[in-house]
Amino acid sequence: MIAERLRVPGDLLLVGSVRGLESESPRVLAELARFAPEAIGVGLSADETRGLREYFVTSEAEPVVPLTSNETGEIRGLVRFGPVRVPNPTFVDLLGWADAQALAVAPLDPSEDETAHLFAENIGYVELVRRTVRERSVGRKPPQPSSPDEYALAWDHQVAGGRGSRAFARSRDTHLVRASRRLAEGRGRVAVVLDRERFELVRALLTGAEPEALEVG
Repeated sequence: MIAERLRVPGDLLLVGSVRGLESESPRVLAELARFAPEAIGVGLSADETRGLREYFVTSEAEPVVPLTSNETGEIRGLVRFGPVRVPNPTFVDLLGWADAQALAVAPLDPSEDETAHLFAENIGYVELVRRTVRERSVGRKPPQPSSPDEYALAWDHQVAGGRGSRAFARSRDTHLVRASRRLAEGRGRVAVVLDRERFELVRALLTGAEPEALEVG
């Protein structure tokens, strides 16, 4: 997990959590409790947020979650660092915690249709083929770094390191940053929680380190 308090303007806590690792969830919740936000934004779409709340937060019985081959490969390498849960326990536990605190949680990612459009707009056929090959390769032989944070970054770099994939990530994160700014308007403290590999780019976009990227998408 990584966290940083930003003045963007306003007071915003940006948190990046390693996807799937159980030990990340209590660390994220402790960070949020210390910060005491007035609202929380999450790196999920509205449909994803609704699905997690309906099937995993308020439901009495959790459904079986089928995994893609890419997810199976990612988990295979991540279990070296501790128990792994699907869907991402950080978001599931965060939603339950926020409900108990009567805190608003806002999905910041584009809708599924918008994400599909951004994907098609940025990732052409050649990049799609290369990305599929990379996913299969890294799934068979996951990276072996020394920490969960390094693992999340290495996995993302190997799978989504192509030019089109980076352009897609930039467009998606630009949408998240704009939504984060809207969420922060009129509030004193706001937290934004997302997957670890998105942290650096989102921080750069929020702080204006890459202002030209805000024009993408």
